[in-house]
Amino acid sequence: MNEDRTKGKVKDIAGRVERQVGEWTGDTDAQAKGTMKQAEGKVQNAWGKAKDAVKPKPRRADDDVDNSTDPDDEESAALRRKAS
Repeated sequence: MNEDRTKGKVKDIAGRVERQVGEWTGDTDAQAKGTMKQAEGKVQNAWGKAKDAVKPKPRRADDDVDNSTDPDDEESAALRRKAS
C-alpha cells in the first residue's frame, strides 16, 4: 500500500466526519467542505490503487526455480540408467 492510498483514506474519513457534523448542526458550509474533502480522498485513494496496480512486483529468490517435473526427462533418465 502506498502513501497516496493511506492519505486518501484519511481524507475520505475526515470528510465523512466533517460532513456528518455539518448535517447534525445544520451547517451547510461544513457539509459542503466535508463532501469535497471526502471526494478528494476517494480520488487520491483510487490514484494510489492505480499506481499499485502498475508497479512491478518484487522478485523472489525462488521465481527462477522450475519445480515442475517433466515426464520425458524422468523417462529419459530411466532409459539412461538401464543402458548403463
